[in-house]
Amino acid sequence: MSLQPEAGLDDEKEYLSSDEVDMSDANDNEAFNILTPEFSNSLLTSSLPNHKIKLKVGTSIMLLRNLDESEGLCNGTRLVVTKMANHVLEAKIMSGKNIGNIGYIPRLSMSSSQSSWPFMLIKSQFPMIVSYAMTINKSQGKNKLVEKEAPQSFQNVALVIGITGIVGNSLAEILTLRNTPGGPWKVYGVARRPRPSWNDNHPVHYIQCNISDEHDTQAKLSVLTDVTHIFYVSWSSRPTEAQNCEVNGAMFRNVLRALIPNAPNLRHVSLQTGAKHYVGPFELFGKIKPHEPPFTEDLPRLNAPNFYYTQEDILMEEVQKKEGLTWFVNRPQVIFGFSPYSLMNLIGTLCVYAAICKHESVPLMFPGTKAAWECYSIASDADLIAEQHVWGAVNAHARNEAFNISNGDVFKWKHLWKVLADKFGIEDYGFEEGSSCLRLSELMKDKGHVWEEIVKENQLQQTKLDEVGDWWFADVILGGEAFLYTMNKAKEHGFFGFRNSTKSFINWIDRTKAYKIVP
Repeated sequence: MSLQPEAGLDDEKEYLSSDEVDMSDANDNEAFNILTPEFSNSLLTSSLPNHKIKLKVGTSIMLLRNLDESEGLCNGTRLVVTKMANHVLEAKIMSGKNIGNIGYIPRLSMSSSQSSWPFMLIKSQFPMIVSYAMTINKSQGKNKLVEKEAPQSFQNVALVIGITGIVGNSLAEILTLRNTPGGPWKVYGVARRPRPSWNDNHPVHYIQCNISDEHDTQAKLSVLTDVTHIFYVSWSSRPTEAQNCEVNGAMFRNVLRALIPNAPNLRHVSLQTGAKHYVGPFELFGKIKPHEPPFTEDLPRLNAPNFYYTQEDILMEEVQKKEGLTWFVNRPQVIFGFSPYSLMNLIGTLCVYAAICKHESVPLMFPGTKAAWECYSIASDADLIAEQHVWGAVNAHARNEAFNISNGDVFKWKHLWKVLADKFGIEDYGFEEGSSCLRLSELMKDKGHVWEEIVKENQLQQTKLDEVGDWWFADVILGGEAFLYTMNKAKEHGFFGFRNSTKSFINWIDRTKAYKIVP
């Protein structure tokens, strides 16, 4: 395909979207009749491009849609514009698995079906936003991507603790979008390990820090005096819940005590816990009586140790030390997202299991109970969780409150299992009636060498099986009937975000494949 440029190297070209509101529900809502084109053009959401996009050759951009997974054109891929025409762009891929390849980006009609608006906006525009510029630093003989801050002042400065985790990775992507509420955001990201390649395409100031070490935390975080918001989405697993309380409490306290006295403009702390708030820690499943579902945020604490309770107590104690400092807590269910570093990455774990079944030509059998196979379940999309964190940070109605966060629908594993099988080309799959419950921790015990073969044959990123398979977590989640909770409180306070769980499941499988974690 040959694309003739319609602009010179230094010429800027402006692209305007064509926007309209879906009027299919107009009979039910007369307010639709007064929605003007000017109003539609002015609407902003992180899932859609802006009405007006200015580009020239050399502009750095980021895709907002999956265009062609096999060519590396996925949501979040960063590219540099090389040629421009009226209805298509040519660009060089700068992140992901196909760095250096040329891709073509057409205008698309996109909808805002996952926004909080009471109508659907249909936008015809290139599925991308202008991103941060990136240059190559070849000092000391090494190629290194160096991030340049956009030529604009920042309205807020975020510190994300756990930036490489399953929600931290989503926050890194969403906070750096130009039209994210409260933005433009400058983002610091903290993680214990060196920055992985699957996270380095986000324009984040990455800080490697062991927050369980008080001295390391003080040395590296107390100097971040411009931070306005803390997003804490990290945790560390220990053998007992008593140890979890001690270690995770200390980590959270270390961060707060490094920032609260030293960041004069710090205004807000957002903490992520989870549904174990209502059912107790993993070690006590089946030993204590949980609350009766559906769970609501006002239920009393269970009489059992829980590091979520410890963290909430520390949060309340520390925010009192700074006048005007607000807080926010969200409690996701099972998270659908992407991060090989997450301790509870269910989709990544199931993808690895499916890849091994495909490689060994064996059926993809459901590794859980019939109750889990048949019951209604709920999940929380990682991007949706990140969006609620941002909403909690900028919306006055959400301050100093705790909220559940789920996709807003229900699903059955018996239906998603077919989706997983199809994604890996497996024809024989299902649940084996009358058999004892399969447990992945047992099935995958001696499969390390098999995974090494799969990685080598498919030229995947170098990983070990115990790094990408959270077998214990899958055994817990698929080992019994799911618990449900409500999103009523969040809706009553103005958060209307939602996800289709089946589409979410597919999206994160595709993302895991695109980053070459699984074939």
